[in-house]
Amino acid sequence: MLEITRFTECLHEMARLQELHNCDVHPSWHSQGYPFYRAIWTECAELLDHYGWKWWKHQDSDPDQVKLEIVDIWHFGLSMLIVHETNLEKVSQHMIELQATLPAKDFREAVEALALASLNGTFEIVAFMDVLKATPMSLNELYGIYKGKHVLNRFRQANGYKEGHYQKIWQGREDNVHLAMLVKDLNAFAESFQFDLQHALEQRYRTLALEAGSH
Repeated sequence: MLEITRFTECLHEMARLQELHNCDVHPSWHSQGYPFYRAIWTECAELLDHYGWKWWKHQDSDPDQVKLEIVDIWHFGLSMLIVHETNLEKVSQHMIELQATLPAKDFREAVEALALASLNGTFEIVAFMDVLKATPMSLNELYGIYKGKHVLNRFRQANGYKEGHYQKIWQGREDNVHLAMLVKDLNAFAESFQFDLQHALEQRYRTLALEAGSH
């Protein structure tokens, strides 16, 4: 488990990266009134689809996609924390304590509780940590996958995502799947992590998406 001081540094780093990404969308995103809460509950539905909830058919849970969806939710929750100028030191301490003390709940019920909180226009740290504990997913993983998804988000923007030119499917698999595969082979705490992942994404994108699309 991360010590409080170390996770505080990680949390500040994630907030800095989120600020960069949100500014790519709109330089004055703080004052735009974006409904981040709405994004959270819709992401919760996607999360349940990847985990599986339909009793009338066979479903296999996809652990990598489940964790990626949780990180997507964290993007929007973190944006809400930034907008409301929440004290990140207190948030980090709270998250560390909750990871150590929360009892594991049923995953589907934990996701529904998080969605319900978002329908009230809020992002509740306890509800989010309940989902992490039920997965289970560590704060180390949250940090590592978040940094990986940040690189992918900026990679998408640099390759025409907003303009509609970006190819999200690479050889039959969504780019998120390729991201999960690449992150496993890298150290998110290494200084070169973002550069190494960016390079790996570029190589794989050119080989599997662009070259395949040209044939």
